[in-house]
Amino acid sequence: MACLTVLLSLGANTKGLAQQDNGGPPPGRGNFDPAQFRQRMMDRTKEQLEVTDDAEWKALEPLVQAVTDARMASMSGMGRGMFGGPRRGGNNNNTPGTAGDQPRRGPFGQAPSPEAEALQKAIDAKAPKAEIKAALDKYVASRKAKQSELEKAQDELRKVLTSRQEAIATLNGLL
Repeated sequence: MACLTVLLSLGANTKGLAQQDNGGPPPGRGNFDPAQFRQRMMDRTKEQLEVTDDAEWKALEPLVQAVTDARMASMSGMGRGMFGGPRRGGNNNNTPGTAGDQPRRGPFGQAPSPEAEALQKAIDAKAPKAEIKAALDKYVASRKAKQSELEKAQDELRKVLTSRQEAIATLNGLL
């Protein structure tokens, strides 16, 4: 939910992210810098959690980052339906401009998990039922493991937060 809110807020400000010169990244990519975006998110979290002591933030920051990383990992492979829409083309003839030839990406351009790629490959190839089922089982197991890692990171963060910070982090979708 929190990531969806971030995506929607980014979409509302596409003018600010658009590349102005012709020597930049491909059209539609803008000049998005993941490192800057990550730093802005961390600064905003520090402010929201009302952390004013640098020593306190030094202890909290890696835990907050671990939660953020685990959340992004748990979302890998979800890009098609939620963020990327259905594939078009898919003819793999390397014709420029066919969306089906582009590698599938998750939120913020991250690569999908190998399990998601294997499942997608089985679907695209109209693989036999048993092969699709096996790929689906691996994908579901991978998602469960990533969700477990997210919950573990959230528990570790929760241990060091005050009750007020925990409430704020919960309302903001961090926990």
